[in-house]
Amino acid sequence: MNSVTIRQTSVHTFGDDAVLLDVREPNEWVGGHAPNAVHIPLGLLPTRLADLPAVDGALPVVCRSGVRSARAVVYLGTQGVEATNVAGGMQAWEEAGKALVADSGHPTVV
Repeated sequence: MNSVTIRQTSVHTFGDDAVLLDVREPNEWVGGHAPNAVHIPLGLLPTRLADLPAVDGALPVVCRSGVRSARAVVYLGTQGVEATNVAGGMQAWEEAGKALVADSGHPTVV
């Protein structure tokens, strides 16, 4: 059985204004997200590859805790997209005191 090494990066690697791919569900996104994140839920990723943000180097991918984003990183790799999993996800982002925005109300990680 082959194992896949998933590249991971700490939230401390990025500034609050970093461009991230957020693969959480819509209800999680509206609760709070990184200011420059691009939202493409994991289930829609195969149909929205053209919507991926352009970044220098590996595309940081985030979800709530890092599990779904790790799956997204593996999938993106099969599509020839260099990506890295943001370890700890948006929970780690929030715990690090990084900026959050919400569609309405006080932003929080759902």
